[in-house]
Amino acid sequence: MHRRAFLKTAAALPVAGLDTFALAQRNASATEVHVVPAAQDRFGEQHPIGFSTILFKTVASETDGNLFIIEHKNLGHGGPPLHLHPHQEEWFYVMEGEVLFQVGDTRRTLRPGESILAPRAIPHTFVGTGPTPAHMLIAYTPAGKMEDFFRDTAIPNGPKMDAALFARYDMQYIGPPLTT
Repeated sequence: MHRRAFLKTAAALPVAGLDTFALAQRNASATEVHVVPAAQDRFGEQHPIGFSTILFKTVASETDGNLFIIEHKNLGHGGPPLHLHPHQEEWFYVMEGEVLFQVGDTRRTLRPGESILAPRAIPHTFVGTGPTPAHMLIAYTPAGKMEDFFRDTAIPNGPKMDAALFARYDMQYIGPPLTT
């Protein structure tokens, strides 16, 4: 086949629907539509972590590993250790209450309707600070091992949050949590 004929044939592939086929194959795990009711977990579970409860909203298997979204409910005056994700961004959206964030060297208190991004490889943490528990959405992209991390650690008497544990889930432990 001559080069020109090949290029014409290759250009016709999207018209033939092969690009749609490839997209369908890539998203085969997301073929069903799932509505997750308010205050519910995607699987009807709850994942308690000392300072709040986590509900899974969108999981990695539904997005070809590109996105994981959780809802933090009843975030009190606690939070995770200072850490970073070398391979993913983490986005936070405060729905209720007040939350103090540290992203890099910057500290900001966010209120309902405000959001902040923790870029990959930048240390970050947060802590609830208001008089009432906070409520947030958190998104990770790509999803990485975050679903497994929360499944394995959001249990009664979960494992110690240390460098070895964080490394197992492709994160880096930097230091202790913020205090209010």
